[in-house]
Amino acid sequence: MADMITKHVAASGKVTVYGLFRAQVQKNKDAIAIECDGNSWSYQALDEQARKLASVFASYGVVRGERVAILSENRPEYVVAEMACALVGAILACQNWRLVGDELKHCIGLVEPKVILTSSRFVKTLTGLGLDDLPVLNLDDTYQKLLVAAPLADPCPDVDPEDGLVILYTSGTTGLPKGALISHRAEIARMSVLRLDCIITEYDASVAWSPLFHMASTDQTLSALMSGACVVVIDGLKADQIVGAAERHSLGWLVMLPGSITPMIEYLRATKPKLKHIACVGAMADLVPRQEIAELTSLLNAPYLNSFGATETGLPPASAALIPPAKTDYSLSKRPSSLCEIKLVDEVRNEVLDGEPGELAISGPTVFSGYWNAPETNAIDFIGGWFHMGDLFLRNPDGTIDFVDRAKYMIKSGGENIYPAEIERVLLAEKRIADAVVIKKLDDKWGEVPIVFIARVDESLTDVDVEALCRENLASYKRPKEVHFVALSDFPRSATGKIQRHEMEAWL
Repeated sequence: MADMITKHVAASGKVTVYGLFRAQVQKNKDAIAIECDGNSWSYQALDEQARKLASVFASYGVVRGERVAILSENRPEYVVAEMACALVGAILACQNWRLVGDELKHCIGLVEPKVILTSSRFVKTLTGLGLDDLPVLNLDDTYQKLLVAAPLADPCPDVDPEDGLVILYTSGTTGLPKGALISHRAEIARMSVLRLDCIITEYDASVAWSPLFHMASTDQTLSALMSGACVVVIDGLKADQIVGAAERHSLGWLVMLPGSITPMIEYLRATKPKLKHIACVGAMADLVPRQEIAELTSLLNAPYLNSFGATETGLPPASAALIPPAKTDYSLSKRPSSLCEIKLVDEVRNEVLDGEPGELAISGPTVFSGYWNAPETNAIDFIGGWFHMGDLFLRNPDGTIDFVDRAKYMIKSGGENIYPAEIERVLLAEKRIADAVVIKKLDDKWGEVPIVFIARVDESLTDVDVEALCRENLASYKRPKEVHFVALSDFPRSATGKIQRHEMEAWL
């Protein structure tokens, strides 16, 4: 019996992202894989580009398990790099170009890449990091020359579904970003959840306008290419191009984040386009005014995705609910996603009763493999095969769950996650600051924004000084939108001395 079981497992195969993409190439090589700025690439052309780039990677010592870093805007070459890494079993570390010097240098150094891909737009940024020992391929120059002469690489036969494929960076509770390692298995499962819960077919195109260093674009791009659909690559929020894609294609999930909805509504009002089908639109309904959701969904004739997911988990744990178009009287209760198990637990990891708040823990194939080179963090966040998200929910009798709070205090601003520690780390390095506490404030445009309360050592410190310090050391979306000076004794603290951020929110 043992031998029979062993043979059965051995025969089950190893499904990978590249393997599923390659099946689509063989099925319809002339189908359009990518559209960008009026140009298009077929599935066969994308495959050839990926196989050539894999050969270039090999010349830099990029083999299974090694890392390639990329610092670039959205462009077709970004997608080629993702598929080339999938082919050889390498890992693409997708750099957040919104970060500033020290943060970006930390993110690249963390993964120790064999080579860095960048575009002309970010060459100066990369040069300023002092990473002179790392080879760099300029996507507008060196890359193009090497690709022309490169042979077609064969897929690595040893790539396993559990091998990492991409590293996407998340905000760090201790002040620096963490690298979330996402496997082939997780990306394949995320494709499945997208299709099961959002009713998206292999004929629905994907629009990658949000940065490809975000899960919203990378997960959807890989999902489309594993399914035979088209990916429309757009360099940022360009309403005319996004709407143009919706006029040409039936779309799946059209991501709209806080901050992007108002300009989209304004464009739709002005142009009144004739759109094809859109399966769903939006994200994070909790952070968007109800009237905006009603108007956007009415103009697009598409339901709004009442999502709660994460870089670490994909659309799960709770993104299976859709808000009907033009509604304002909807529920924000979340419906658990397919292909995952969730439980709500107390501080000692025991499950709580319905109606009691508990931290959400998730288990399932969409979950990431852990934070890169962070064993202590992984030991805390992964317990018994469950990933503990740090978000508190209540379970309702019908199985839906309601968001209560964040166990790990976090600010969600325009689709970006910000931990106070990231900002406080910079401020507390200033000798004129005795203490600094960052809290969140509701914002009509971005959902939430960070603001800071500072206790000064030196009264000469001004809000202008604080703004300059933050501008030099923090990405723009992390910079506090307000600066308030208070006495050190004014900070509300618990009996153990911990700052009570929620009490400070009441000050607002």
